[in-house]
Amino acid sequence: MTEKSEDTKRSGGNRTVVTICCAFVLGMIGMSYAAVPLYRMFCQVTGYNGTVQRVEQMSDRVLDKTIKIRFDANVAPGLPWTFTPVQREIEVKIGETVQVLYMARNLATVATTGQATYNVTPQSAGAYFNKVQCFCFTETTLEPGEEMEMPVVFFVDPDIVDPVETRGIHTITLSYTFYSHTPSKPVASVGDETDGDAKQL
Repeated sequence: MTEKSEDTKRSGGNRTVVTICCAFVLGMIGMSYAAVPLYRMFCQVTGYNGTVQRVEQMSDRVLDKTIKIRFDANVAPGLPWTFTPVQREIEVKIGETVQVLYMARNLATVATTGQATYNVTPQSAGAYFNKVQCFCFTETTLEPGEEMEMPVVFFVDPDIVDPVETRGIHTITLSYTFYSHTPSKPVASVGDETDGDAKQL
């Protein structure tokens, strides 16, 4: 009786350990999936890692001081596009709302969809680079051979001249990278599947 009781306790203890380990692994997997959107949200709110700010209205204050903005464009492997800025750089007043254009062209023989990620350098300027309008907010689909103008409306927050770490910034580079993005197809309903079977019959 004593040996059976010890074996039962040992078996129960092993099951507890296995259950805890499984729960830990599943929890870590869940956290890894949640970490990406949470990190993106944190960057968008704080401007960390060069992530620019998205705003609904234009600046109401313009300084008598200029800053140079450079534009960079990249296309990730897997997306058959050309993508370039119309102007490589401009000089604007701090607080002035301006629009610039990028050009994208689909080189494929089929329609393709892409979405752009973006950041600015130096990274400390991210919290002060405000976008009012941008093609990067949504995905873009181009038909075969189609070329499209892509506007960006932005301003540099006048508060950039106050902090010690940003007041000496004279040039900001806005960089985009377009990635292939395949829209998810709608799942067929049971009725659709039944109709299909009926047609085949």
